[in-house]
Amino acid sequence: MNKILLTLVACLIASNALASDKHRLPSYDSATCLANNIYFESKGQSNAGMIAVGLVTINRVKDKRFPNSVCEVVYQGSVRESWKTRQHAELPEDERIYYPRKHRCQFSWYCDGKADKVYDKKVYAQTYAIALRVLTGRYNGLVEGATHYHADYVDPSWNKEKTFIGQIGDHIFYRWD
Repeated sequence: MNKILLTLVACLIASNALASDKHRLPSYDSATCLANNIYFESKGQSNAGMIAVGLVTINRVKDKRFPNSVCEVVYQGSVRESWKTRQHAELPEDERIYYPRKHRCQFSWYCDGKADKVYDKKVYAQTYAIALRVLTGRYNGLVEGATHYHADYVDPSWNKEKTFIGQIGDHIFYRWD
């Protein structure tokens, strides 16, 4: 889906979401970062599963132990500098290129080494709509402040230290108290 169409979809959805004064329009960047995270983390889930993934991202933004913007939370992880820019000591920082270290990110899709390409535009439009609703506070409380989740087929060591919230689809949710 091209940027213009996404912006139009966002505006239409946001206009409905903004019917009351308590909701404000999220930035394009925040909505896109959140939609990407929802799409790549939960595109095969139910709407509830996709909403829950979006809420975990927002809960992290609100938690002082994580970065304080949606995009910084989504793309959080260790990076390595490209060999092309590393060889030029005089190159300014804003011109250097960095890549995420494989399997060292908060959300696995971002650094799994696979191309982050949207193949199902219909599902992406759905995740973008969900992202806008999450960003405007439509689903607050659904996952009870969960800041972590994992697929039900893995057993990460950190889950013993977190408070179990519940399971939606194949994702198990936890809160970091």
